[in-house]
Amino acid sequence: MAAAPLTAETAAPAAAVTAGPAELLAVWEAGLGLADPGRALLLHRTARPEAGDGELLSAPVGEREADLFALRRALFGERMQVRVECEPCGEAMEFDLGTDDLAARPPRRDGPLRVAEEDWEVEFRLPTVADLAAVAEAVEAARGTAADQGAEGQGLDGASARALLAARCTVSAVRAGRPVPAGRLPALLPETVLRRVAEAAEQADPAADVTLRVSCPECGGTTRAELDIASYLWAELDAWARDLLLDVHLLAGAYGWTEPEILALSPLRRRYYLELCADA
Repeated sequence: MAAAPLTAETAAPAAAVTAGPAELLAVWEAGLGLADPGRALLLHRTARPEAGDGELLSAPVGEREADLFALRRALFGERMQVRVECEPCGEAMEFDLGTDDLAARPPRRDGPLRVAEEDWEVEFRLPTVADLAAVAEAVEAARGTAADQGAEGQGLDGASARALLAARCTVSAVRAGRPVPAGRLPALLPETVLRRVAEAAEQADPAADVTLRVSCPECGGTTRAELDIASYLWAELDAWARDLLLDVHLLAGAYGWTEPEILALSPLRRRYYLELCADA
Protein backbone atom coordinates (compact mmCIF):
# COMPACT_ATOMS: atom_id res chain seq x y z
CA MET A 1 0.00 0.00 0.00
CA ALA A 2 1.64 3.19 -1.17
CA ALA A 3 1.45 6.28 1.00
CA ALA A 4 0.42 9.50 -0.64
CA PRO A 5 2.54 12.57 0.10
CA LEU A 6 1.35 14.61 3.05
CA THR A 7 0.31 17.89 1.49
CA ALA A 8 -2.07 20.72 2.27
CA GLU A 9 -3.58 20.24 -1.18
CA THR A 10 -4.73 16.67 -0.54
CA ALA A 11 -5.46 16.82 3.18
CA ALA A 12 -9.03 17.27 4.31
CA PRO A 13 -9.58 19.77 7.13
CA ALA A 14 -9.24 18.38 10.66
CA ALA A 15 -8.85 20.98 13.38
CA ALA A 16 -7.46 18.56 15.95
CA VAL A 17 -4.57 17.42 13.73
CA THR A 18 -1.75 19.91 14.15
CA ALA A 19 1.29 17.64 13.73
CA GLY A 20 3.77 18.60 11.04
CA PRO A 21 6.33 16.38 9.29
CA ALA A 22 8.83 16.48 12.18
CA GLU A 23 6.15 15.56 14.73
CA LEU A 24 4.81 12.76 12.54
CA LEU A 25 8.32 11.36 12.09
CA ALA A 26 8.65 11.36 15.89
CA VAL A 27 5.37 9.42 16.16
CA TRP A 28 6.61 6.93 13.57
CA GLU A 29 9.96 6.50 15.33
CA ALA A 30 8.29 6.00 18.71
CA GLY A 31 5.99 3.34 17.25
CA LEU A 32 8.63 1.21 15.55
CA GLY A 33 9.32 -0.82 18.68
CA LEU A 34 5.69 -1.13 19.78
CA ALA A 35 3.05 -3.78 19.18
CA ASP A 36 -0.26 -2.96 17.51
CA PRO A 37 -2.07 -1.63 20.65
CA GLY A 38 0.78 0.77 21.40
CA ARG A 39 0.85 2.03 17.82
CA ALA A 40 -2.91 2.54 17.86
CA LEU A 41 -2.58 4.64 21.02
CA LEU A 42 0.19 6.72 19.44
CA LEU A 43 -2.01 7.41 16.43
CA HIS A 44 -4.96 8.26 18.66
CA ARG A 45 -2.80 10.75 20.57
CA THR A 46 -1.94 12.35 17.24
CA ALA A 47 -5.62 12.57 16.31
CA ARG A 48 -6.56 14.06 19.70
CA PRO A 49 -3.49 15.84 21.10
CA GLU A 50 -5.59 17.63 23.71
CA ALA A 51 -6.65 14.35 25.40
CA GLY A 52 -4.66 12.40 27.97
CA ASP A 53 -4.01 8.69 27.78
CA GLY A 54 -6.66 7.98 30.41
CA GLU A 55 -9.32 9.67 28.32
CA LEU A 56 -8.18 7.91 25.15
CA LEU A 57 -8.11 4.48 26.77
CA SER A 58 -11.57 4.96 28.27
CA ALA A 59 -13.10 5.95 24.91
CA PRO A 60 -15.54 3.51 23.31
CA VAL A 61 -13.90 1.56 20.52
CA GLY A 62 -16.10 3.12 17.83
CA GLU A 63 -15.05 6.60 18.91
CA ARG A 64 -11.36 5.66 18.63
CA GLU A 65 -11.92 4.15 15.19
CA ALA A 66 -13.73 7.29 13.97
CA ASP A 67 -10.90 9.47 15.28
CA LEU A 68 -8.35 7.36 13.38
CA PHE A 69 -10.40 7.54 10.17
CA ALA A 70 -10.50 11.33 10.59
CA LEU A 71 -6.73 11.41 11.13
CA ARG A 72 -6.17 9.25 8.07
CA ARG A 73 -8.36 11.55 5.97
CA ALA A 74 -6.50 14.62 7.21
CA LEU A 75 -3.09 13.14 6.40
CA PHE A 76 -3.68 11.14 3.23
CA GLY A 77 -7.04 12.16 1.82
CA GLU A 78 -10.61 10.91 1.84
CA ARG A 79 -10.17 7.87 -0.43
CA MET A 80 -8.58 4.65 0.81
CA GLN A 81 -7.20 1.99 -1.50
CA VAL A 82 -8.26 -1.42 -0.22
CA ARG A 83 -7.02 -4.82 -1.37
CA VAL A 84 -8.95 -7.99 -0.54
CA GLU A 85 -8.43 -11.60 -1.64
CA CYS A 86 -11.60 -13.41 -2.69
CA GLU A 87 -12.15 -16.30 -0.30
CA PRO A 88 -13.87 -18.64 -2.81
CA CYS A 89 -11.47 -18.24 -5.77
CA GLY A 90 -8.40 -16.36 -4.47
CA GLU A 91 -8.75 -13.47 -6.95
CA ALA A 92 -7.08 -10.24 -5.79
CA MET A 93 -9.64 -7.41 -5.62
CA GLU A 94 -8.73 -3.74 -5.33
CA PHE A 95 -11.06 -0.77 -4.91
CA ASP A 96 -11.29 2.73 -3.44
CA LEU A 97 -13.24 3.31 -0.25
CA GLY A 98 -14.60 6.68 0.86
CA THR A 99 -14.15 7.50 4.54
CA ASP A 100 -16.34 10.57 5.13
CA ASP A 101 -19.05 8.59 6.94
CA LEU A 102 -16.51 6.48 8.82
CA ALA A 103 -14.76 9.58 10.22
CA ALA A 104 -17.91 10.86 11.97
CA ARG A 105 -17.54 10.29 15.71
CA PRO A 106 -20.63 8.54 17.13
CA PRO A 107 -22.44 10.11 20.10
CA ARG A 108 -21.76 8.57 23.50
CA ARG A 109 -24.53 6.61 25.19
CA ASP A 110 -26.05 7.56 28.51
CA GLY A 111 -26.46 4.55 30.76
CA PRO A 112 -25.85 0.84 30.22
CA LEU A 113 -27.28 -1.51 27.62
CA ARG A 114 -29.55 -4.37 28.66
CA VAL A 115 -30.21 -7.82 27.26
CA ALA A 116 -32.43 -10.65 28.51
CA GLU A 117 -31.87 -14.19 27.25
CA GLU A 118 -33.08 -17.47 28.74
CA ASP A 119 -32.88 -16.96 32.51
CA TRP A 120 -30.20 -14.25 32.27
CA GLU A 121 -30.53 -10.46 32.53
CA VAL A 122 -27.33 -8.54 31.83
CA GLU A 123 -26.58 -4.82 31.97
CA PHE A 124 -23.32 -3.77 30.32
CA ARG A 125 -21.45 -0.80 28.92
CA LEU A 126 -19.80 -0.52 25.54
CA PRO A 127 -16.26 -1.93 25.34
CA THR A 128 -13.49 0.64 25.58
CA VAL A 129 -9.99 0.70 24.12
CA ALA A 130 -8.65 -0.36 27.53
CA ASP A 131 -11.00 -3.37 27.57
CA LEU A 132 -9.73 -4.60 24.20
CA ALA A 133 -6.12 -4.12 25.31
CA ALA A 134 -6.72 -6.06 28.53
CA VAL A 135 -8.36 -8.97 26.72
CA ALA A 136 -5.57 -9.04 24.11
CA GLU A 137 -3.02 -9.11 26.93
CA ALA A 138 -4.86 -11.98 28.61
CA VAL A 139 -4.93 -13.92 25.34
CA GLU A 140 -1.19 -13.44 24.87
CA ALA A 141 -0.49 -14.44 28.47
CA ALA A 142 -2.56 -17.60 28.10
CA ARG A 143 -0.78 -18.43 24.86
CA GLY A 144 2.59 -17.95 26.56
CA THR A 145 1.59 -20.13 29.49
CA ALA A 146 0.41 -22.86 27.12
CA ALA A 147 3.69 -22.68 25.22
CA ASP A 148 5.69 -22.99 28.47
CA GLN A 149 3.69 -26.11 29.28
CA GLY A 150 4.36 -27.63 25.88
CA ALA A 151 0.85 -27.00 24.56
CA GLU A 152 1.66 -24.83 21.54
CA GLY A 153 -1.34 -23.24 19.84
CA GLN A 154 -3.57 -23.51 22.89
CA GLY A 155 -4.75 -20.88 25.37
CA LEU A 156 -7.87 -18.71 25.35
CA ASP A 157 -10.08 -19.50 22.38
CA GLY A 158 -12.37 -17.00 20.69
CA ALA A 159 -15.37 -17.86 22.86
CA SER A 160 -13.33 -17.48 26.06
CA ALA A 161 -11.98 -14.12 24.91
CA ARG A 162 -15.50 -12.90 24.13
CA ALA A 163 -16.68 -14.04 27.55
CA LEU A 164 -13.79 -12.24 29.22
CA LEU A 165 -14.59 -9.04 27.32
CA ALA A 166 -18.28 -9.31 28.20
CA ALA A 167 -17.42 -9.86 31.87
CA ARG A 168 -15.20 -6.74 31.92
CA CYS A 169 -18.02 -4.65 30.48
CA THR A 170 -20.83 -6.07 32.62
CA VAL A 171 -22.42 -3.66 35.09
CA SER A 172 -24.75 -6.26 36.61
CA ALA A 173 -25.76 -9.83 35.80
CA VAL A 174 -28.72 -11.75 37.20
CA ARG A 175 -29.44 -15.42 36.57
CA ALA A 176 -32.84 -16.80 37.55
CA GLY A 177 -33.33 -13.82 39.84
CA ARG A 178 -29.98 -14.18 41.61
CA PRO A 179 -26.99 -11.82 41.11
CA VAL A 180 -23.89 -13.42 39.61
CA PRO A 181 -20.46 -12.16 40.79
CA ALA A 182 -18.41 -10.56 38.03
CA GLY A 183 -15.51 -12.95 38.61
CA ARG A 184 -17.66 -15.96 37.71
CA LEU A 185 -19.13 -14.52 34.51
CA PRO A 186 -16.43 -15.71 32.04
CA ALA A 187 -17.11 -19.31 33.06
CA LEU A 188 -20.89 -19.04 33.35
CA LEU A 189 -22.14 -16.82 30.52
CA PRO A 190 -23.60 -19.11 27.83
CA GLU A 191 -22.88 -18.57 24.14
CA THR A 192 -26.45 -17.45 23.49
CA VAL A 193 -26.11 -14.61 26.00
CA LEU A 194 -22.68 -13.64 24.67
CA ARG A 195 -24.15 -13.49 21.17
CA ARG A 196 -26.97 -11.21 22.32
CA VAL A 197 -24.51 -8.95 24.14
CA ALA A 198 -22.30 -8.74 21.05
CA GLU A 199 -25.28 -7.95 18.81
CA ALA A 200 -26.53 -5.21 21.14
CA ALA A 201 -23.04 -3.69 21.39
CA GLU A 202 -22.65 -3.74 17.61
CA GLN A 203 -25.98 -1.97 17.12
CA ALA A 204 -25.09 0.67 19.73
CA ASP A 205 -21.54 1.22 18.45
CA PRO A 206 -21.43 0.20 14.75
CA ALA A 207 -18.21 2.14 14.13
CA ALA A 208 -16.33 -0.26 16.41
CA ASP A 209 -16.26 -2.97 13.72
CA VAL A 210 -15.99 -1.90 10.08
CA THR A 211 -16.60 -5.04 8.04
CA LEU A 212 -16.61 -4.91 4.25
CA ARG A 213 -18.62 -7.31 2.10
CA VAL A 214 -16.94 -7.42 -1.28
CA SER A 215 -18.38 -9.14 -4.36
CA CYS A 216 -15.85 -10.80 -6.63
CA PRO A 217 -16.13 -9.84 -10.32
CA GLU A 218 -14.60 -13.18 -11.35
CA CYS A 219 -16.65 -15.77 -9.45
CA GLY A 220 -19.48 -13.69 -7.98
CA GLY A 221 -18.69 -14.83 -4.46
CA THR A 222 -18.81 -12.51 -1.44
CA THR A 223 -15.89 -12.00 0.91
CA ARG A 224 -16.15 -10.46 4.37
CA ALA A 225 -13.12 -8.45 5.40
CA GLU A 226 -12.58 -6.44 8.57
CA LEU A 227 -10.98 -3.05 7.99
CA ASP A 228 -8.45 -2.43 10.78
CA ILE A 229 -7.91 1.32 10.45
CA ALA A 230 -5.09 1.41 13.02
CA SER A 231 -3.00 -1.14 11.10
CA TYR A 232 -3.89 0.43 7.75
CA LEU A 233 -2.95 3.93 8.89
CA TRP A 234 0.27 2.75 10.51
CA ALA A 235 1.31 1.04 7.26
CA GLU A 236 0.70 4.30 5.36
CA LEU A 237 2.58 6.37 7.94
CA ASP A 238 5.48 3.91 7.83
CA ALA A 239 5.72 4.12 4.02
CA TRP A 240 5.42 7.93 4.12
CA ALA A 241 8.12 8.25 6.80
CA ARG A 242 10.60 6.04 4.93
CA ASP A 243 10.00 7.95 1.70
CA LEU A 244 10.48 11.26 3.50
CA LEU A 245 13.71 10.15 5.13
CA LEU A 246 15.01 9.12 1.71
CA ASP A 247 14.18 12.62 0.48
CA VAL A 248 16.08 14.09 3.44
CA HIS A 249 19.08 11.89 2.66
CA LEU A 250 19.16 12.93 -1.00
CA LEU A 251 18.71 16.66 -0.32
CA ALA A 252 21.17 16.69 2.56
CA GLY A 253 23.77 15.08 0.33
CA ALA A 254 23.08 17.43 -2.57
CA TYR A 255 22.79 20.73 -0.70
CA GLY A 256 24.25 20.15 2.75
CA TRP A 257 20.98 21.06 4.47
CA THR A 258 20.03 19.71 7.90
CA GLU A 259 16.99 17.55 8.51
CA PRO A 260 15.00 20.37 10.20
CA GLU A 261 15.78 22.68 7.25
CA ILE A 262 14.54 20.07 4.76
CA LEU A 263 11.41 19.26 6.76
CA ALA A 264 10.59 22.96 6.92
CA LEU A 265 10.25 23.01 3.13
CA SER A 266 6.80 22.52 1.67
CA PRO A 267 6.23 19.19 -0.10
CA LEU A 268 6.06 21.03 -3.42
CA ARG A 269 9.46 22.68 -2.93
CA ARG A 270 11.04 19.46 -1.73
CA ARG A 271 9.78 17.72 -4.86
CA TYR A 272 11.15 20.50 -7.07
CA TYR A 273 14.60 20.29 -5.47
CA LEU A 274 14.58 16.51 -5.85
CA GLU A 275 13.79 16.90 -9.55
CA LEU A 276 16.74 19.26 -9.87
CA CYS A 277 18.98 16.68 -8.18
CA ALA A 278 17.79 14.02 -10.61
CA ASP A 279 18.46 16.24 -13.60
CA ALA A 280 21.93 17.25 -12.42
